[in-house]
Amino acid sequence: MTERFDLYPVGDRNILIEFGDTIDEQTNKRVTQFTDQIQNQNNPAILDMIPTYTSLLINYDPLSMSYQDMVLYLQRNREFSGENKESVTRIFQIPVCYEPDFGPDLEQVASLTGLSTEEVITRHSSRDYRIYMIGFMPGFAYLGGMDQSIAVPRLDKPRIEIPGGSVGIGGQSTGIYPLPSPGGWQLLGQTPLKPYDPNRDPAILYRAGDKIRFVPISSTKFTEIKQQVEAGTYQVIVKEEI
Repeated sequence: MTERFDLYPVGDRNILIEFGDTIDEQTNKRVTQFTDQIQNQNNPAILDMIPTYTSLLINYDPLSMSYQDMVLYLQRNREFSGENKESVTRIFQIPVCYEPDFGPDLEQVASLTGLSTEEVITRHSSRDYRIYMIGFMPGFAYLGGMDQSIAVPRLDKPRIEIPGGSVGIGGQSTGIYPLPSPGGWQLLGQTPLKPYDPNRDPAILYRAGDKIRFVPISSTKFTEIKQQVEAGTYQVIVKEEI
């Protein structure tokens, strides 16, 4: 079966590449692998790339490369995209404090799922979550792979503002709010890390195709790590897998 690779013009300086119709890890791997391949070539005509669950938007300079030439360039690269199938995946260990002051909805999630709070924490922190895309706000990672036994509906009334670093569940998804913002997800805890920091290079801690594992910590450890983050001395633990 031929894998999808459909190109569409979007305005006068964008090309959308569709890799599939369903949200799954295999399709998303094709998106991220092709994104990495093009990015590594540093083509000056390509100004930006936005990977999503199943597609990639290429923003380019039409004065540097015409639409027809860009299409040919992308199609030629498709022929070699399979060579990166054994690429390395980074797994970021994200410390999270699940204590009541940091996870105000943990008990409600436990009640809705019929589990103890300890079991909710265990199930939430016992697997690696693939980052399918970054969006909504800078550094917000759309994660896949959550244990569906802890899926719960969003709050009936969203909070006006929640702290940056809050970790929550909304429906069948889990994620980290990188900045203070309104939000309707059920909050389980909080990380002292900054997924997005405009004064850091790169500003966003991780990227699409990486994975995240939540690591439970105490409130004392939270304060310790937060101080290190503010001082710029904390080293995020990152493991690699093929």
